[in-house]
Amino acid sequence: MNKNSKAILRDRVNQRNALLVPGAFNALSARMIADLGFEALYLSGAGLTNMYYGLPDLAFISLRDVVEHTAAIRDAVEIPLIVDIDTGFGNALNVRQTIRALERAGADAVQIEDQTFPKRCGHFAGKDVAPVEEMLSKIKAAVDARQDANFQIIARTDARAKYGLEAAIERAQKFSEAGADILFVEATESLEEVRSLTRLLDKPQLMNIVIGGKTPALDQSELAELGFGLVLYANAAMQGATLGMQKALTQLKSNGRLDEDPSVVVSFSERQRLVNKPFFDELEKGYTY
Repeated sequence: MNKNSKAILRDRVNQRNALLVPGAFNALSARMIADLGFEALYLSGAGLTNMYYGLPDLAFISLRDVVEHTAAIRDAVEIPLIVDIDTGFGNALNVRQTIRALERAGADAVQIEDQTFPKRCGHFAGKDVAPVEEMLSKIKAAVDARQDANFQIIARTDARAKYGLEAAIERAQKFSEAGADILFVEATESLEEVRSLTRLLDKPQLMNIVIGGKTPALDQSELAELGFGLVLYANAAMQGATLGMQKALTQLKSNGRLDEDPSVVVSFSERQRLVNKPFFDELEKGYTY
């Protein structure tokens, strides 16, 4: 029997060879990630907030928003899907419902963090973390709520920014003991800190590279050598898409017209390919009398 996407993701994470995971912000961006050959993707809470509402990553999205986009992405692609659930949309009981809803919608893993509400981007100033007991209860609820044992819980701590690396490591170890499958120490601020994580924690780990953020970037090859399970570029696609929109619209505003210039826009035919129109054309033929 073929493995499902949850089992595939678990196997890839356990290889600890720094699987590159780009972030998506909608179904089209997810389709592009899969089309380019990436093996997994991430529904970014920041990307969803920025692109869906035009707002900063300050806990403006709801569980309904995340479930709807998860379902749309799952319908568009088959590769494993990790979903950002911020702080879980409430207490442990709310986390239980969040896991159930997202597993039904097609998520293969979720990432939950220990910030106080309202959460904010891990590379913003002014964030704080909730009591560790609160996060442990959420992790336990998430573990109990999953239906498929291969559905993974990624537990993120933002303690590094306020309390230092040692405190963040201590929290992450407790998250591991509570049942988290993957550990995520957010916003490390030096190469030495990044390189120390896989020595200090035994579970597979996620390294988050925020373009322009606090964590120094390392090549995938070095992160694989260090033994990271996942390397997340949560908003690379969004930042690239934003630049592309600015470029195209600036040319339209300046020239009063915009042609099918491949240095500015994808072609009409490529746009249709990306949204799978040829498939639907063939499908339609089968329904035509």
